[in-house]
Amino acid sequence: MARMHHLFGLAALFALTGCVTSTDKYTAVKLENESLRSQLSDSESRARAAQAQAEAYKNQVSSLANGVGDRDGLVQNLQSQNATLAAQIADLTARYEEALKGQGSFVALPAAVTSALDGFAKQNPDLVDFDSARGIVKFKTDFTFATGSDTLTEKAKTAIGRFAQILNSDAARGYELMVAGHTDNTPVVNPATKTRHPDNWYLSSHRAITVGEELQRHGISPQRIAAVGYADQRPIASNGTTEGKAQNRRVEVMILPSTVRSSVASKAAGTPTHSGSKAKTGANLNKDTVATPDRGPVLNK
Repeated sequence: MARMHHLFGLAALFALTGCVTSTDKYTAVKLENESLRSQLSDSESRARAAQAQAEAYKNQVSSLANGVGDRDGLVQNLQSQNATLAAQIADLTARYEEALKGQGSFVALPAAVTSALDGFAKQNPDLVDFDSARGIVKFKTDFTFATGSDTLTEKAKTAIGRFAQILNSDAARGYELMVAGHTDNTPVVNPATKTRHPDNWYLSSHRAITVGEELQRHGISPQRIAAVGYADQRPIASNGTTEGKAQNRRVEVMILPSTVRSSVASKAAGTPTHSGSKAKTGANLNKDTVATPDRGPVLNK
């Protein structure tokens, strides 16, 4: 009997030992399984992140490619515009020279227009000269602008308003207007002036644009207006005297046969009487202040 109890005790011990061993193995396998699941989850997360990053890179490459195409198109467009502007400037210069010589595109203005402009100049002798032989109205800038400024005086604004009425008359509305700014050879040295007009090229151009803009305010179609600046490169008198410098400081408005061809331009500017190249358009600058005119010689711009 004692031997039987001993045998049962050993069996129980073996059974208990075997159970513990199985539990440990189960626990180890379970832990390993959970570790593998965690690793799998991490791998899936990293894979999703990598996929998202790859998509982002793909989109960036696509955007960059499209951007390059857009830039190429923009460059080509700007080059085309520059070529067009260069051709227009060359045409303007040629027409300017022709008008000064009384040749080429220049033709005599209708008698009614010449008479009205002659009367306009006589009413404003300190401000305006009218060259009836060439159809050129010259605004004397010493009375049109303050020294080194592109802001019109109040008297000049009033005069340009009257000038615009003449230009919009039935007899004159079929003509284009070339506004050309000129300076003397005194360089721009005033720091306050240089912030807006670094040199005489800028000053002459800005003054021409201002006159063109004021004409537009009084109903002149921008289709009829071209604005250019010649700085001191087209003097009409010697810059060696005070009187000569004053004559060279001017804004000329040349009245030329219209070359506007579009129906829109025809409605805006009247029915043109001539055909040819496209019309030039003046640029826009905002002028919000009124300067006091300096009627003496310009010594320091």
